[in-house]
Amino acid sequence: MDGVHRLYGYDFRNYARASLTRRIWHHVHAENLKSISALQEKVLHDRACFERLVQNLSIPVTEMFRDPSLFRMFREKVIPLLRTYPYIRIWHAGCSTGEEVYSMAILLHEEGLLDKARIYATDMNNRSLQQAREGVFGIERMQLYTKNYLEAGGKRSFSEYYTAKYSSVIFQPFLRKNMIFAEHNLATDRSFNEFNVILCRNVMIYFNDELRDQVHGLFNESLSRFGILVLGSKESMQFTEYSDSYELLDRVEKVYRKIN
Repeated sequence: MDGVHRLYGYDFRNYARASLTRRIWHHVHAENLKSISALQEKVLHDRACFERLVQNLSIPVTEMFRDPSLFRMFREKVIPLLRTYPYIRIWHAGCSTGEEVYSMAILLHEEGLLDKARIYATDMNNRSLQQAREGVFGIERMQLYTKNYLEAGGKRSFSEYYTAKYSSVIFQPFLRKNMIFAEHNLATDRSFNEFNVILCRNVMIYFNDELRDQVHGLFNESLSRFGILVLGSKESMQFTEYSDSYELLDRVEKVYRKIN
């Protein structure tokens, strides 16, 4: 991983070792190689192989309104707070292919807040970001996404938000008008704005304690006072050096509000 960091600037050295090793061996086999050293040699001399490795290591797993109870809670507890702001900045850190970004845009639209919101969506995986920018997803998942949307408190017919064409759907352009997609690596890049809400769900479970604390520092620096931090179901602010800076807004959904 040192060579990858020096050549490409991607830093995987503080990812959780067991998970990282498992995924590297998976990629060794995917490239029809026999050892990690052989993979390293290929990665350092073949940019396309490196990009495939990043795709593998960044785990692009997501869905529309994933964990619907979180989005329902967001409507009930966070939206009333956001209504008090003249302008809203939201950061989806580790946005993958963007399904949850579009979910947030739909939610904000239904609550009358989309026009005064700017949604920043970042990931280290450029291939995933490109799909997110296009807003094109497989039609075979729409039944699940519709179910999630309704369970999340959706107020309209979910099909109003996309147009179906052959085996894909494309989401309505108005949902994208206040979205900004950009490459950002949580392991190496710094804060780039001040936000009222940061969502980073089930990304830090792949980091070791050192990198996790570093990313919490990044979020702490990036959140405005009384800003909202949304973590994944397997994550927590406990045992981090920033835990005293937050109050728990929802214990089940792992939602925190910055208080100092």
